[in-house]
Amino acid sequence: MARISGINIPDNKKIEFALGYLYGVGPANSRIILKSANVPKDKRAKDLTTDEINRIQSIISRNYKVEGDLRREVGENIKRLKEVGSWKGTRHARRLPIHGRTKTNSRTTRGNVRKTMGSGRKPSSQKT
Repeated sequence: MARISGINIPDNKKIEFALGYLYGVGPANSRIILKSANVPKDKRAKDLTTDEINRIQSIISRNYKVEGDLRREVGENIKRLKEVGSWKGTRHARRLPIHGRTKTNSRTTRGNVRKTMGSGRKPSSQKT
C-alpha cells in the first residue's frame, strides 16, 4: 500500500482517483499532478514504482497545500470569521448552513424539522 503525504492510497484503484483520498486534491489537481510527474493516469496504485511515488510526493509537497496544513488554514479562516463577527462566522458558530436558501434547503444540517402542522415524520405508534 502506497503512502503519499501520510495517507494510505488504496491499491486497487487507478492512481487518478486514488489521489483524491488526499484532503485538498480533487480530480483536476490529480490529473495535473500525474501529467507533471509523467505517470499514466490509467495505472493502478499497486503497480506504481517507488520512483513514481517519490515524483508524485515531491510535486505535491512542492506545489500544493494538503492534509494537515490545509485543514489548519481552513480552521484558522473560520476562526477569524467568528472573531470578526461576520455573518458567515455566526452561521459557523451556530452550526447552520452558510450558503444558499437556508430556510428550506438545509435538512442535513438542521435535521428533519418541518414548521407546519401535520408534516414531517409521524411517530411509529400512529402509522397503520
